[in-house]
Amino acid sequence: MYTHIKKVLFKIKPETAHNLSMGMLSYIQTLPFARIILQNTLAKQDPKLKTSLWGLDFQNPIGLAAGFDKDAKYIDELAHLGFSHIEIGTLTPRPQPGNPKPRLFRLVGDHALINRMGFNNGGVDAAVKRLKKVKSKVIIGGNIGKNKTTPNAHAVDDYEYCFRKLYDYVDYFVVNVSSPNTPNLRALQEKEPLKEILNRLQDINSTLGKNRPVMLKIAPDLTNEQLDDIIEIVEETKLAGIVATNTTVNRESLHRDQPLRLEKGGLSGEPLKDRSTEVIKYINQKTAGRIKIIGVGGIFNGEDALEKLNAGASLVQIYTGFIYQGPTIIKSIGDYLIQKNINK
Repeated sequence: MYTHIKKVLFKIKPETAHNLSMGMLSYIQTLPFARIILQNTLAKQDPKLKTSLWGLDFQNPIGLAAGFDKDAKYIDELAHLGFSHIEIGTLTPRPQPGNPKPRLFRLVGDHALINRMGFNNGGVDAAVKRLKKVKSKVIIGGNIGKNKTTPNAHAVDDYEYCFRKLYDYVDYFVVNVSSPNTPNLRALQEKEPLKEILNRLQDINSTLGKNRPVMLKIAPDLTNEQLDDIIEIVEETKLAGIVATNTTVNRESLHRDQPLRLEKGGLSGEPLKDRSTEVIKYINQKTAGRIKIIGVGGIFNGEDALEKLNAGASLVQIYTGFIYQGPTIIKSIGDYLIQKNINK
C-alpha cells in the first residue's frame, strides 16, 4: 500500500508531503480501533528485541531520529507504529523559521535526501506544552541546539535553557553541535567550546536529581584525530554516549548525473550508510565498547540495522529509510533481527 501512497507523496514538495502524511496519520488514528490495528500490524513486540540502557527499557532497538518530529507534534501517533524511542528536535530556546525554501530535496536515484532546514522549530517552550499532553509510554529524547542568531560565545546558554526546560519531560538528551545547516555550529565540536557546553549540562544534571542520560551527536565528516578528541571529551565529561552520525556534507558517494547533488545542506540516506558505520566501528573499537552508541545513517532494512549493531551500536535510528520504505520498516527490521537471533 505504501508504494502507491509514496508515488503520490513524491510528486509533492517534500515539506508539504511531510505535513500531509502526518496529518493523514493523525486523522487515521482518530478512527475506531485504528490505533490497535496499527499496533498489531506494524509494531513488533518480542522479548528478544528488548534492550535496557541507561536505566531505560527499550521495547526494541529501533527509534526515530531527530528532525522528523521537530516540535513534538506527533509523538503518540508515531509511537503506535512501533518505535521504541522518538527523538524530538532539534529544539532551540526561541522559535525560528529556519532557512529559506526550498530546503529539502529528494535524490530518489540515490535513496537519499539533502536538507538545509536550519533548525526550523517553534521553540522549546511550545514543545514542552505538547510534551505535557503525551499519553504513550514511548521513550522520548530531546535533541537540543542553539538559535542561529546566538553567537558561539554564548551558545552554552542556549543549550542550558533547552536542557532545563525539557528536563522533566524527556528521558534522555542529545546535544547537537554537528548540523551543517546553522552557520559556524560545527565549530562547537572543537575541544574547548564543546567541553564548556557538556560540563555545564552535566553540572546541572547532577543538581536536578534525575541524572538524565546526555549524549553527543557528531558529524560523519570528522577525521580520526577529531574522533579521538571527541572520545576524550565524552569520557572526560562522563556522557552517556554518542549518536553517530548526523548528515554529511560529502557528495562523493552520489551518482555523478544526480542533478541535485550540488545543493547545499546535509546528505542523508543510503550514501551515508558506510561512513556512519565506519565511525561507529572506530569509536567502539577505540574505546573497547565503553561508550554506548546510537547508530544513525542509511538504515533501510534489517540488514542495515544489524550492520550498525554489529559495528558497536546499542540502538539504531531511522529517518530517510522511514520516508522511502514507509511505516512497515520498523516491523521488517524487527523480524530480521529476530531471525538473526540478535541479542542487544
